[in-house]
Amino acid sequence: MKIAILSRNKKLYSTRRLKEAGEAQGHQVDVIDTLHCYMDITSDRSVVRYKGKELPPYDAIIPRIGASISFYGTAVVRQFEMTGAFSVNESVAISRSRDKLRSMQLLSRKGIGLPRTGFANRPDNVKDLIKNVGGAPCVIKLLEGTQGIGVVLAETTKSAEAIVEAFMGLNADILIQEFIKEAGGADIRCFVVGDRVVAAMKRQGGEGEFRSNLHRGGSAVLVKLTPEERATAVSAANIMGLNVCGVDLLRAERGPVVMEVNSSPGLAGIEAATEKDVATMIFKFIEKKFIEKNANAKSNRNRTQGKG
Repeated sequence: MKIAILSRNKKLYSTRRLKEAGEAQGHQVDVIDTLHCYMDITSDRSVVRYKGKELPPYDAIIPRIGASISFYGTAVVRQFEMTGAFSVNESVAISRSRDKLRSMQLLSRKGIGLPRTGFANRPDNVKDLIKNVGGAPCVIKLLEGTQGIGVVLAETTKSAEAIVEAFMGLNADILIQEFIKEAGGADIRCFVVGDRVVAAMKRQGGEGEFRSNLHRGGSAVLVKLTPEERATAVSAANIMGLNVCGVDLLRAERGPVVMEVNSSPGLAGIEAATEKDVATMIFKFIEKKFIEKNANAKSNRNRTQGKG
């Protein structure tokens, strides 16, 4: 198969691992810088051009779209989809997961466990907004933040009010969430491929740090999931429409609660903590989907033979 990885940096661990794993499986794997792609949009055929040339057709693409280029990145993914390429994660699913508010609303509608969350543009009563999520301490997040950036723990109501008012003074969109104290500064990253969790790790924040992101000095170890945690992760991925994603859970007293569904999860932490070849699992999934697609196409041709 001819497979393209859409990535800004071919030297990143995740990009390198995917390319190595794909080539080890016998595929042609090209790394394409998303921002250097441009689109030829016509009524008769869809084309993706790259550095002055028309790209050949690809059987599949693996989007590694960073949050900072979500709008353009998903447009490029959409153009590849129009050429007939299978996208591991479809453009609409990436957009859906990148919108934290939209993703929380979709998960809530389907009954997925979530921390109590508030969102407002200009609340008449900031105290009531904070009280509605259980009061202080509470977590205040920038809607566009990633890797723990723009996430603040407000220990008191007064500090929460000050942070909310400061963010709103900058016209920043924010979420206010209940603080799950019993999680102890740890979360669980469930790596979902297809319809199952293929690897899971527990991430623990550093000393005095409530955020567990590995980019912020957190540590990661292999963890055994409960059946409820496994089912929650798979359901969250399905609701977002993502085939490959990282689902971040907190262990609350009432059961697992979903913090985020990440459409471009890194491979370094999960492969190191679990010693599992997640990259190869992703290519096995692509191969399975490619076989199914060809089988369905053949079946449709057979049904139409002799008609007309």
